[in-house]
Amino acid sequence: MEHVAIEREEYFMTIEGGKASTAEQAIQAGESAIEAGGRIRKRGLYTTADIEALPEGERAELIDGEMFMMAAPTWAHQALLVGMSADIRQYIREHKGKCKVVPAPFGVYIKDDEHNFVEPDISVICDRDKLDNKGCHGAPDWVIEIVSPSSKYMDRVRKLALYKEAGVREYWIVDPMQTNVTVYDLEHDIAPKVYSFTERIKVGIYEDFEIDFNEYLEELREFEAGGK
Repeated sequence: MEHVAIEREEYFMTIEGGKASTAEQAIQAGESAIEAGGRIRKRGLYTTADIEALPEGERAELIDGEMFMMAAPTWAHQALLVGMSADIRQYIREHKGKCKVVPAPFGVYIKDDEHNFVEPDISVICDRDKLDNKGCHGAPDWVIEIVSPSSKYMDRVRKLALYKEAGVREYWIVDPMQTNVTVYDLEHDIAPKVYSFTERIKVGIYEDFEIDFNEYLEELREFEAGGK
């Protein structure tokens, strides 16, 4: 998922009123400041109430009380999101599975507390009791993030630690730029494996489900070549 990148860390826009000053001046005044990497700082911790109070159309994630703004995704990101979601849904329906696959935007109260809230690109949730109209309360079984230049640290470090701690069983990081997928078997604490888009990748939470990334790779190449 894309996250906002601010080139000059010393400047920001405050959330309240759109003022302009330095980040430290804002925080000392009790205001909110957007820093490099899209992180929003204020005195004290943000809560899910702050997320829910964002203006319509603005999206953010919350990790241990820190808020991170989210930017609009790229075409490649959305192509992978749509393709993978459809393939996972088809497998679940064909096998009459109980799990639900939900693409972003979809709120996950990952620790079911007030200081953590994420919107994974794809969530697969097998415990229906975790779901309500607001989102998922607790860890999904399988999470997929489609990495972008602005989200590498978030996806590969911050979210990896968060998902492992919260109890996500399996975590995939899909990188359209490097055309590879890093698979983390968090349930069994096995070392991650990296696969190419030219391979079929086994899904750990299912016994007989593999995803063939060749189809996605061809679509990405067609787009890059100017195809429709």
